[in-house]
Amino acid sequence: MQDSSGEDSGHFEAAYSLKTNDQTRQHYKSWADTYDREVGEINGYAQPQRVAEIISTLNPDLSCHILDAGCGSGLSGMAMHKSGYSNVDGCDFSPEMLEKSQEKGCYVKLFEANLNESLQDTADESYDVVACVGVFSFGHVFPDACDELLRVLRRGGHLIIALNEQYWDKGDLAAKLAKLEASGAIGILEKQFGEHMPGHKVNGWVISAVKM
Repeated sequence: MQDSSGEDSGHFEAAYSLKTNDQTRQHYKSWADTYDREVGEINGYAQPQRVAEIISTLNPDLSCHILDAGCGSGLSGMAMHKSGYSNVDGCDFSPEMLEKSQEKGCYVKLFEANLNESLQDTADESYDVVACVGVFSFGHVFPDACDELLRVLRRGGHLIIALNEQYWDKGDLAAKLAKLEASGAIGILEKQFGEHMPGHKVNGWVISAVKM
């Protein structure tokens, strides 16, 4: 984050070097209080609004049940709420980030979850939309998490993934989605390139898929 002197405090760079669950929890514990200002205000995080607009196009029913998977401090849930969606749940690995989401008042339910493991308390086909905004990344959530996200998504529902261009270019997530499409599990609807974090001069992708 940039402080008053314009210097970077290193949260962005450190996020890409996380390797263990404990490191991830500690990192977001230390970042929670300044995350919204750093990511949303200073660097103009664009993906939450991009995803909310895509949900509005694919699922115009404002009562549809949405899971904001890896909701962080709630920036994506807030964008969905401002678009009129009132039935949004959120989950995240960081208790401190969940507290920030709770403060925003835009979620029906919030719960702690490690997306690399399971959503064990969530029934099959619980959601009309599963959105993952900035979740798939180096040292965070890995491509095989798609299997569990699809389990809790109803048939005909939409999986929407937003991520930065660097992780997409790594190729692991692209390969996973291609494998899921080839198996008939999903159909890719659109891959949209655009702004991710303008303040860091980073672009990103939003991938929309339907569960078959």
